[in-house]
Amino acid sequence: MFFKNKSMPLFSVIIPLYNKQKDIAATLRSAFAQTVADFEVIVVNDGSTDDSEKEVLQFDDRRLVYIKTENRGVSQARNLAIEKASGKYIAFLDADDYWQPDHLETLLELITLHPQAGLYATNYRFIYPNGSLKNTNFKSLINDFRGVIDNVFKHSLRDRLMWTSCIAVKREVFDSVGVFNTSITLGAGEDTDMWIRIALKYPVAFTMKVTAHYNLAGSNRISHAKTLLRSFAKLDNFTEEEKADPHLKKYLDLYRSDFALKHKMAGDSSTFNFYYNALEPENISGKVRLLLKLPVWLLRAMLAVKQRLREKGILIYIYD
Repeated sequence: MFFKNKSMPLFSVIIPLYNKQKDIAATLRSAFAQTVADFEVIVVNDGSTDDSEKEVLQFDDRRLVYIKTENRGVSQARNLAIEKASGKYIAFLDADDYWQPDHLETLLELITLHPQAGLYATNYRFIYPNGSLKNTNFKSLINDFRGVIDNVFKHSLRDRLMWTSCIAVKREVFDSVGVFNTSITLGAGEDTDMWIRIALKYPVAFTMKVTAHYNLAGSNRISHAKTLLRSFAKLDNFTEEEKADPHLKKYLDLYRSDFALKHKMAGDSSTFNFYYNALEPENISGKVRLLLKLPVWLLRAMLAVKQRLREKGILIYIYD
């Protein structure tokens, strides 16, 4: 099923959708409430089995593009939307996150100031299950920073500067770097792989202005999927680049340590060793080095405690 409007907008907003009936209406309301009106919203319903479609089709807006497919994964959904998009810039919004009304306006300001960039991003806040908000921590940037980042990896070692729902990309960039890697599945690094590829080839413009909310309370988040059902990014396609850039190496090692821990807790020693053997111990904190040495039963118990604290709005960082 495919409904298409006839305009050629400045922005194409891409929303992959899978079983988000409790969240998608609020997400769409935040998209259609933008102060910049020159955009289309492309929702790709990736085989939802709940009432997500009903929630989407209640919106009577000529800027809505609705595509319904069989379940093929978030990367396939985003790639299809990119193919169908009419906009000069592709903005991304997950189906349980939210924008403030000035999000696209803020991105447009960045685009106007820095047309040479390939990726544009705004700052964001976390929304916890108890409704509390938490700011990101980009300690290496001044509070009012707005401009081209000198090294995006250097500034992303605690919170990630390139977070999907705050990003817009020039459409022609995908012709150069390719589309999302469909061999990576279920939130196991599809986005990370893409943003790295872009950042290695194009300038990245960023503003510390907060215009988006990362909803940690969203229903059916793909990051909650069981480890052994997911196909993780190998992170071995950046070998030459990380040799030349120690910030990229450290950035990748943070992901390697996270993926290694997940596979250790899942009982997959082979994949654990793949990631563990690829990282440099000095690139990760002492806390993480300790965790990587702990027995599985203790790691699982600690994770359960961490998740309960997160539900109460208490976030424990282990990567610094």
